[in-house]
Amino acid sequence: MKKSRRKLAAVTAGLGLAPLVAVVLPATSAWAHGYVSAPMSRQAQCAQKIVDCGAITWEPQSVEGPKGLQSCSGGNSRFAELDDDGKGWQATTVGQNVTFTWTFTARHRTSSYEYYVGGRKVATIDGKGEQPPATLSHNVNLGGVTGRQKVLAVWNIADTTNAFYACIDLQVQ
Repeated sequence: MKKSRRKLAAVTAGLGLAPLVAVVLPATSAWAHGYVSAPMSRQAQCAQKIVDCGAITWEPQSVEGPKGLQSCSGGNSRFAELDDDGKGWQATTVGQNVTFTWTFTARHRTSSYEYYVGGRKVATIDGKGEQPPATLSHNVNLGGVTGRQKVLAVWNIADTTNAFYACIDLQVQ
């Protein structure tokens, strides 16, 4: 009898704490969205600890900012290290056509995906206002550039004024 009272007390205490735990724990899924996982974007390199980074290490999917920006950090000062071209980012060797794979942790309806090389848009892909699957790939022609290049990939959300940003360092053959 004494044992079952302790068990009941433990269960009751646990239930009593559940609302408190729900309030105290961060709602990371509410902030989670998407990033380019292949070739490895800068935030993917941070998450894999290939490059030493700050907060982005734990939330590579969270580089969100207003639409129309041209920065790797999406204008988010918490992720400013993504804008630092001298940070030691590893470049993936590719040809002229590259398949970029997005990984989504919250799948928002999409207006478009845009890809820029050296500030020049090389591709726009219509999202048709649809929710993407958990992963989605686009084959993009880089437009004749060679050597080390930084690609800015942008996921424009259909029902907000925001977009998600990812920079990918490439060595184009």
